Amino acid sequence: MNYIKHLNAALHEFYKDSRLHTGHISLYLALFFYWNLHHFPDAFYANRIELMKMAKIGSRSTYHRLVKDLAEWDYIQYLPTQSPNQKTMVKMSQFCTSGSTETGLTGTLMQRYCPIHVPLSLYNKHHKQSKLSEKRKPKNELEVLNFFKSKNWASMDASKFYNHYQGVGWKIGGKVQIENWTAIAENWMLKANEIRKNPVLKIVAQTNDHLQTNNQKNYGEPL
Repeated sequence: MNYIKHLNAALHEFYKDSRLHTGHISLYLALFFYWNLHHFPDAFYANRIELMKMAKIGSRSTYHRLVKDLAEWDYIQYLPTQSPNQKTMVKMSQFCTSGSTETGLTGTLMQRYCPIHVPLSLYNKHHKQSKLSEKRKPKNELEVLNFFKSKNWASMDASKFYNHYQGVGWKIGGKVQIENWTAIAENWMLKANEIRKNPVLKIVAQTNDHLQTNNQKNYGEPL
């Protein structure tokens, strides 16, 4: 029995099954835990008190209702007994057996289902977040240099842009997270070109930028 494949398939089946609620899932996972604890036998003893404690089920009637539902929906086989000398047993319907293939499966609903790929709808949100995070900042300075080169911008401007935003954690004003660094780079170059073309803006920029220095500075003068 493949622990990972079975549990992944079970969770995927839960996602599709609108009949289930948190109580069913909690009890199933408690049963799965004890099945694993007994090294996945064909059937194992279902200790109601322990299972209720594990699944956080408060009443006996709720426990029996949930067990009955799981059995009717082919998630488990419940084997109760009226004899005080015999134990109530549970069989877990296997999602993915070691001999299962993509087609030609037989057995219960769970045995017939063994997903090879989980639908992309489950991961679309994660995928979008991953793409968004890739746009927030470049991988390295080389990526910035290549982007500036593709726009026919100077490599010196690329280095200035990278060093500036690397120093402030790729945030605007040190507070707002950048969503798309390439858009910020284009704005950076638009402003740079405006400053180069307008002498007044150049003077203002130099006045506000304390890193700007005069190449003809007399270092004999006091600071």
